[in-house]
Amino acid sequence: MSKARTDAPAIALRCAVLTISDTRTADSDSSGDYLAASLAAAGHQCTARAIVPGNLYGIRRIISDWIADDAVQVILTNGGTGYSHQKSTVAAITPLLDQLITGFGELFRQLSYRDIGSSALQSEAFAGVANETLVFCMPGSTSACKTAWEGILREQLDSTHRPCNFASDYHHA
Repeated sequence: MSKARTDAPAIALRCAVLTISDTRTADSDSSGDYLAASLAAAGHQCTARAIVPGNLYGIRRIISDWIADDAVQVILTNGGTGYSHQKSTVAAITPLLDQLITGFGELFRQLSYRDIGSSALQSEAFAGVANETLVFCMPGSTSACKTAWEGILREQLDSTHRPCNFASDYHHA
């Protein structure tokens, strides 16, 4: 339930979307497409977008570049957050974070449980802040991205959402 403050101006954030997958291409990246379209529909800008295989150092290179870029305020990643030997998103990104946002993963798994039951515990969705850049990492399925966007991110990236939101706290010109 949104408690939007209608008298506050909406802040358009500059965002980047990274799909972490060994199989997706620009033509088949439905999750990246969904996230970019959702950002645009909410009034934000998707200023950068990429697809990278689940290589630890390839992921770190792109995320590090975006964290260091003052033009990127929010990074959304999808893919590589499950449990298997091929999943490296958590290992690649968490060392880059200055602070964890533990509630994101907890809330994501709670929302996900409604759709997929106990399989939700196999998601290591997580979020944090690095160099004043918000980083949200979610599973690669479009359904999981939709759960994260509709249940958490849409409101938390909305500067008019009350009682609090990340857009107001991490907005920098």
